[in-house]
Amino acid sequence: MPAQNVLVIGLGYVGLPLAIQAARSGFRVTGLDTSEKIVAGLTAGRSHVDDVTDAEVAEMLAAGFLATTDEAEAGPQDVIVICVPTPLSDADGPDLSAVRAAAQTAGRLLRAGTLVSLESTTYPGTTEEVVRPLLEKASGLNAGTDFWLAFSPERIDPGNPVYGFRNTPKIVGGLTPACTDAAEVFYGQICDQVVRAKSAREAEMAKLLENTYRHVNIALVNEMLIFCRELDVDLWDAIRCAATKPFGFQPFYPGPGVGGHCIPHRPELPVLQGPHARLPIPVRRAGPGDQRPDARLRHRPRRRTTQHPRQGGQRGEGAAARRDLQARHRRPAGITGPAAGPQAARPRRSGQLPRPVRARLAGRRARHPARGES
Repeated sequence: MPAQNVLVIGLGYVGLPLAIQAARSGFRVTGLDTSEKIVAGLTAGRSHVDDVTDAEVAEMLAAGFLATTDEAEAGPQDVIVICVPTPLSDADGPDLSAVRAAAQTAGRLLRAGTLVSLESTTYPGTTEEVVRPLLEKASGLNAGTDFWLAFSPERIDPGNPVYGFRNTPKIVGGLTPACTDAAEVFYGQICDQVVRAKSAREAEMAKLLENTYRHVNIALVNEMLIFCRELDVDLWDAIRCAATKPFGFQPFYPGPGVGGHCIPHRPELPVLQGPHARLPIPVRRAGPGDQRPDARLRHRPRRRTTQHPRQGGQRGEGAAARRDLQARHRRPAGITGPAAGPQAARPRRSGQLPRPVRARLAGRRARHPARGES
């Protein structure tokens, strides 16, 4: 029998679109958030998310949606989806405090047969090693037998007029095959396509692969722009030509850095800074404070007239319409305005490795000195 009650913990740019789609699909949806301002606004029919209109909030309220800051108002749930932020900690690792708090709350509200799905971007192993113990301790139940636990990475692309929550394929990976089955049944009712991962770890890694792919390629093309200017080469025309190759190439265009909601908040996550991290090679060149705030990235040479679609970096007709949204989500300072958030304000030398990675490298060099060193 399909689940009827859905609790969304975290009503931000990920949780709110999910809540709307679940309400449209016939679920009784409750939204739990720590912000009284957000809850009051939604209760009054006002959206605080760029991609969600007030009309959509009103539609959701008419379907019975309840926004609250009090978990006691939520009651037992058939499905609990955790959509809370995972920013960088002061030590440059992922800050899972919001995930832990949400998992403890979910543990108090779940019952036998409940599906708990984590959507927050994090390192592989978080669902099993961090969320699972908290759920089991708070509920007294066992994941995989008494209740179902899965990871389903968010894939929201703010400002995208083509792909939204419904028509973007949804990855699900459970703690056990039965957990994956439960997640597939739920998401299959609110998404057009569900993609099964082997387990929660593969689903977590898939999200990091997606972010790292974009991170690396935008950083690369921004560096190529500077290189091409020195050679008096029109990079956009070179990209146009390269994009005619029907395999092995996808065009990315120079822009003001990575931006968006995910990567600027957690640029070190591709280094896998979990408890079992063994990869000391960071991917950082497009992060806030690392990407060169070069005003030359903003404009093509005036003599060039080639047009191109927006890909990767923010350019083309959609750029002006999304300028305010971009400025609020950590565009590097000096290009689209002041970068937002505490991470953007933190000074860092270009190319400097995060502290945990530097410590691991120092330990490795001490144990294995290079040839010729005493």
